[in-house]
Amino acid sequence: MVAKISSNNSLFGTLLYNKKKIDKEEAKLLSSHNVYEKADGSFSMQTTIKSFELYLVANQKTEKPIFHVSINPSPKDQLSDAEYREIADQYMKEMGYEDQPYVVFKHTDIQRVHLHIVSIRVDENGKKIDHNFENMRSMKICRQLEQDFNLYPATKQEQKQSYSLRTKPLDYRAGDVKQQINNITKSILNNYDFQSLGEYRTLLELFNVSVEEVKGLRNGKSYHGLIYSAMTENPTTMKKEKIGTPFKSSLFGKSINLPTLEKHFQKSKSAIEKKKIKDKLKPIITDAMKQADSLSSCQQALLQHNIACVFRQNDEGRIYGVSFIDLENKAILNGSRLGKEFSANVFNESFKGIEVNNNDCVTTVSLMSKYLDKRSSIPNSKKKVALNAKRHRL
Repeated sequence: MVAKISSNNSLFGTLLYNKKKIDKEEAKLLSSHNVYEKADGSFSMQTTIKSFELYLVANQKTEKPIFHVSINPSPKDQLSDAEYREIADQYMKEMGYEDQPYVVFKHTDIQRVHLHIVSIRVDENGKKIDHNFENMRSMKICRQLEQDFNLYPATKQEQKQSYSLRTKPLDYRAGDVKQQINNITKSILNNYDFQSLGEYRTLLELFNVSVEEVKGLRNGKSYHGLIYSAMTENPTTMKKEKIGTPFKSSLFGKSINLPTLEKHFQKSKSAIEKKKIKDKLKPIITDAMKQADSLSSCQQALLQHNIACVFRQNDEGRIYGVSFIDLENKAILNGSRLGKEFSANVFNESFKGIEVNNNDCVTTVSLMSKYLDKRSSIPNSKKKVALNAKRHRL
C-alpha cells in the first residue's frame, strides 16, 4: 500500500474533484469525521465546506491548508468498505488528524480501488498540524497497516515512488517558497548520489534552489550549518540569481542539514564505486570531447548516452566548473573527480575563443532542469532505459 500526499489552497476545488467522480459513478462517499452529514448519508459540498469554515477562518499563515491524500492498496487486496474505513481512520489518527474534520472517498475509476481523504492542515485555533517528516511517517504507517490488515506489501519501487516527488523547478511567484524548497531538496537527496556540497548545489540549481555553507561566531558561540535560497532568472542577464530571504536548514528539521549531507556523501561514494560509474563515463566523455567543435555539440553528444553536462562560466566566458550527471544511474560527478583530463581547465582550453550563446546551448541550468523534468527527452528506445528514465523524474 502506498499513500501520496498533496497540499493546495482550494477546498472547493478538491471536493469538486471527488464530487465529479461521484457523479460519474466512479467514486462514493465512504465516511466522514467531524463533518456535518445529510440525513440520507449522501455527499454534500455545502455541508462539508460548512464543517471546514471554522478552521479556514482561524488559519492565518498556512498558504496551502488543504490536506489531500490518496491511499492505494494493492489490486490483489480484497477489502470490504468497513475495512477501508478502518484503514482510513487509523491512517489519519497516526498522521495526527484524529481531531480534524475529514471526508473519505472510495474511488473505482481505475483497476486499483483506492481512497481519497480530504482534510485541513490547521486546527480550530489556526495552529498547523505537525508536518515534519510527513512522507517518511506516512510510509511507516503504510507498512504498519499492511501488517495490521494482512495486505500485500508495496514493492520497494512503489515505496520509493510514493516518497519520491515529481519535482518541478521552484517558482518564486507561486509562493510557499519554503515548502517548494523542502520538496526539491528532499527529492534530490532521496534520488541522487553526490559526494560534495558543490555537486549537491549543482543539482539544486537545476530546480532554482541554491545552498551555501555558513560558519562563524555569534554571541560568543560558534555555528556551522547550511542556508537554502530560492533562485530566479534575471530577464536582462538571462542568469539565475538568488531572491528573497534565505532559510536555515534547521527550519526543515534534520533531514537536509549538514550532518545528514555528510552521511549522504559517504553513502554516495560507495554507491558510485559499486556501480563503476566513473569507468562508464570516461570513454563516453572522451569521445564526445574529441568529436565536438563547441560546448553545445559536446553536450548534445553526451545526451545521446543519457549524460547531462553542466558548465559554469564567469562573465568573461571562462569555464571554471563542469559537472556530469549520469541520468540513468542518478549520480553527479564534477569533472575533476573523473581525472585532470576532464577538468574545467581542459574544457576551457579546448573550446577557448568559441563564443557560447547560453540561449541556444544546453549550458544553462534552466535548460538542464527542463531536460531532467522530461523523460521523453532521453533519446534511448530500450525498455530498460525507458523505465530508468521514468525514475529520473524526481
